[in-house]
Amino acid sequence: MKSMKNIEMTVDGNILTMKIDISKDYGESKSGKSITIASTEGNISLPDNEDIKIGVNVYRKK
Repeated sequence: MKSMKNIEMTVDGNILTMKIDISKDYGESKSGKSITIASTEGNISLPDNEDIKIGVNVYRKK
């Protein structure tokens, strides 16, 4: 699995749970318009579900 920034994912049965610490700050986005809080760093497979993909970016305005 790719390295993610500040995201923990678990799958319990048919329920995906994500844990993100919204107090984190990973600096400016590539565009420079926002501050990255968490990211999957692209589309990735869910744990133990290679056929299901997810892509998440969590950010705030500068």
